[in-house]
Amino acid sequence: MVAEVTQITEQEAELYDRQIRLWGLDAQKRLRAARVCVLGMSGLGCEVSKNLVLSGVKELKMVDSKLVSTEDATSQFLAPRDKVGENRAEASLQRLQQLNPMVNVTADSDNSKDKQADFFKMFDIVVATNCVKDELVRINSICRAEKILFYAGDVFGFFGFSFMDLISHEYVEEEKVQTTEDGGEEEPAAKKMKTMELETKSVRKAMTFVSLAETLKVDWSSELYAKRIRRMDPSFFLLQVLFTFQSETGHTPRPADREADLAKLKKIRDETLTKLSVPTTKIADEMLGLLFAELSPVCAIVGGVLGQEVIKAISNKDAPHNNYFFYNPLESCGVVETIGY
Repeated sequence: MVAEVTQITEQEAELYDRQIRLWGLDAQKRLRAARVCVLGMSGLGCEVSKNLVLSGVKELKMVDSKLVSTEDATSQFLAPRDKVGENRAEASLQRLQQLNPMVNVTADSDNSKDKQADFFKMFDIVVATNCVKDELVRINSICRAEKILFYAGDVFGFFGFSFMDLISHEYVEEEKVQTTEDGGEEEPAAKKMKTMELETKSVRKAMTFVSLAETLKVDWSSELYAKRIRRMDPSFFLLQVLFTFQSETGHTPRPADREADLAKLKKIRDETLTKLSVPTTKIADEMLGLLFAELSPVCAIVGGVLGQEVIKAISNKDAPHNNYFFYNPLESCGVVETIGY
């Protein structure tokens, strides 16, 4: 749970003035107390980190063992181009810190696979990007046990996704309630209607979440879920194909080996959907051809949504996404799916 700071300094109040006007002083106090860990500093990790540092969290740690490569030029905007060959997290540190000197920004060059519960316990929020399925499930399990808010996300070409597990989350949502003033029994009905007004009230609500592992165990042949397949966006099933592709090949779809990887994707698509009892026509060949490289505009979309969801959860304002968000490249739109309940 994010602890509340007692007060915000005059300098912070001036810097965060617009945000305080938008979501209130109490929400900004909670943001100033939040400790965030971002795993993976590719384009998506950069977008999320940038958004959270600008919002004014207390601390943000970047964790990435990979080195800056020439391919990072497509979406990684925090590491200068002359830092090719250096650690991605450390190369991103200076530019990210310059965005907001009031946030304590640090870099860690270790592999996330080497991080255990003692490390993650230092944070209120963990955002995992560039991780394979088994690693996401492992980190999510640790976060649930330690009551840490968990987010996951990745971008594959024109396709992107995010997942969140807030365990049990309380939030406040504004609702418009119709109120009337009684004009008296002798007043005509037409006059009474004129006294009806809409009043905005803050309503406290609660929402429960399931783990990533639970969403991946869903039996799509069951009566409950089989009915959903036809009307569902194909993005969730595409994610299962990509998870399997990464598990079998050890990498994401590569532009340099497009033909070979595309053939592999089609084969895995047919095997995976058949195993899930989902028609293989659910994912078109056209969609498989859009999964190569990490594109900056898609990182901006998914990273913007992820950053927004983290801020909503910290501030306890408005309903969070429960539990997947997908960016569908064929439809050019975002889709929220609730899976695993």
